[in-house]
This record gives sequence, C-alpha cells and structure tokens, in this order.
Amino acid sequence: MRQGDADRLAADAGRWEVVFETQDVSEWRTQVRRLRAERNQIDWSMARMDTLCGRLVHPTTYRLSVFVPGSAPAPTKGNPGN
Repeated sequence: MRQGDADRLAADAGRWEVVFETQDVSEWRTQVRRLRAERNQIDWSMARMDTLCGRLVHPTTYRLSVFVPGSAPAPTKGNPGN
C-alpha cells in the first residue's frame, strides 16, 4: 500500500462497510464477477477482499468491503480555530 492510500484509508478518515459476505466460495466468485461486470457499481480502488480462515471450528468466510469516507468533524464551541 502506498503512503497516500494509507492516509486516505486511515481509521479516522472513515470506515469499512461490508458489501457482501458468504461462506460459499462459488457464490463468492459469482458475486464478485457480477459486481466487476456492472461498471460503476463499486470503486475497486476503495475495496477490500478478506478471506477469514475458519480452520476446523468455523467455516471460511469471504467478505467484500468498501471504504466509506467519514465527514469532517463538526466545529466545537470555544475552539478558536473555528
């Protein structure tokens, strides 16, 4: 990840929102293909694909998330900079 991306995706700059999650790898591949085929559906430069390995206790989970930028903090009373 480049420094500019790290700054843009910092925790205080917004949050990750889950778009799609499944435990079925076939369903995962189909959904990701469909989303890629539908132009302008997702900004892929702001997307994250996670594979949560469940091992023996929990099944593997596949998750697609997008970064949602946060809004600027509201000005506070008594702050001379505002």
